[in-house]
Amino acid sequence: MKLGTLISKNSIVCDADIRSKKRALEFLAELLSKESASADSFDIFQHLTEREKLGSTCLGHGVAIPHARASGNDKAIGAFIKLKHGIDFDSPDNNPTDLLFALMVPEHYTDEHLQILSGLASCFSDDALRASLRSANTSQELYDILTRWQVTSQAS
Repeated sequence: MKLGTLISKNSIVCDADIRSKKRALEFLAELLSKESASADSFDIFQHLTEREKLGSTCLGHGVAIPHARASGNDKAIGAFIKLKHGIDFDSPDNNPTDLLFALMVPEHYTDEHLQILSGLASCFSDDALRASLRSANTSQELYDILTRWQVTSQAS
């Protein structure tokens, strides 16, 4: 699976000036709602927030993958933001989070959801990818970096 199947140029923002976890989730929900066939940003935000209550989706190394399952979509969609400044996202390594990839999948995606998350976690564990994303200056650069990256996952 390539990340380009999950994201579009319109769902990526470079150097977002966001200062809190709540606002980051709201912003990601807004981006996802633009890509969604039927879900609005408030519903998506609620789903992302409910998932965060179960435990932080932060991986460490400045990366978080907030995610949720929701009805109304027939495919998985994603959004990505690189923050100007890292924020507290309840990271296991206590480092600020500045790279956030949000994922929303249909309700019926159970195994697929886990496979996509596994692929994303593997992708964002790569030091070179994180460094490339952090050195990007535009949303287009971020999009190019992400869509060139091959996610190794059984969801392919």
